[in-house]
Amino acid sequence: MDKNNTIEISSRTIVFTVFFLLLLKFLWLVQDIIFSFFIAFIIMSALKPYVSFLERYRIPRFLAAFLVYLIFLTFFFSIIFLIVPPLLTESTLLFRVLPSILERFAPNAMSLLNLDSVFQYLPDIASQFFDIVKGIFSNAVFFISTLFFAFYLLLEENVIRKIIARFFSEEKAKTATVVIDKAEKRLNAWFWGEITLMTVVGLLTYVGLNLIGIRYALALAVLAGLLEAVPNLGPTLSSVPAILLGFATSPVMGFAAIALYFIVQQLENNIIVPVVMKKAVGLNPIITLLALLIGGKMGGVLGILLAIPITVFLETVLIEVVNAPKTAENPR
Repeated sequence: MDKNNTIEISSRTIVFTVFFLLLLKFLWLVQDIIFSFFIAFIIMSALKPYVSFLERYRIPRFLAAFLVYLIFLTFFFSIIFLIVPPLLTESTLLFRVLPSILERFAPNAMSLLNLDSVFQYLPDIASQFFDIVKGIFSNAVFFISTLFFAFYLLLEENVIRKIIARFFSEEKAKTATVVIDKAEKRLNAWFWGEITLMTVVGLLTYVGLNLIGIRYALALAVLAGLLEAVPNLGPTLSSVPAILLGFATSPVMGFAAIALYFIVQQLENNIIVPVVMKKAVGLNPIITLLALLIGGKMGGVLGILLAIPITVFLETVLIEVVNAPKTAENPR
């Protein structure tokens, strides 16, 4: 063998590779903590402008952060306590009647596709789904740590910047600070835009379902609102139960349900999203779909919910890192 073609690997490269793989393994093991911190970062990004607003009136940072956070938590838990009890009741009834509705609506499809065997697994699937959701919100460590992280980040205005300054040079620290600032602004716009979008779509769906007389309007409307967090696929998936319920009652009501969801989606795509979201996200549909698939694979339900904001954050970082040399070469 020609010695000139021999590839030599230094011990430093081996050590770096091993360290990098161990780091990836460590991050995978602590992904729940990373998710918790990222959720806290989103909450901080959403509430920070209001804290800054109160500070302009000479209110101390601690008091401003405490008041804003208290109002946020009060509103959050009030919505949960108002919606969850009737939602659970309607959702339970809906899950009980949906298999029989499908069987009445398409008996031939039931026999051809052998959906009976599918439905026997639905309780397990639903149970696993709700166990995951319940585990996320009932896990005291996860929930409390997320709230603590969010309040701490809100209270200590420059804590992330101080951490960055310790590990990077002054020039790189400035670049990282710009990235963090822009990420905060985009996540703030995404958070409040998504909340507004979910609320508007949920309300429109609830009013429309009540007008056309479809049962379980609250459960279906909440489903429509929640699935707005899953771009592209969510609105279509949320319409399926309502359409099936409509056709189970009468063909007219079934087509009315189709028309309702079509109108809501048109309003969403052409009016609500452009006005509310503007350029907060601006992700390519293919990137969005890939992000959702990867998020679901890595983090389950929580991964799907955080897929878009994580992608927005990573996109912001990538854009700033790529543009940083150009900015340095052509300063204004």
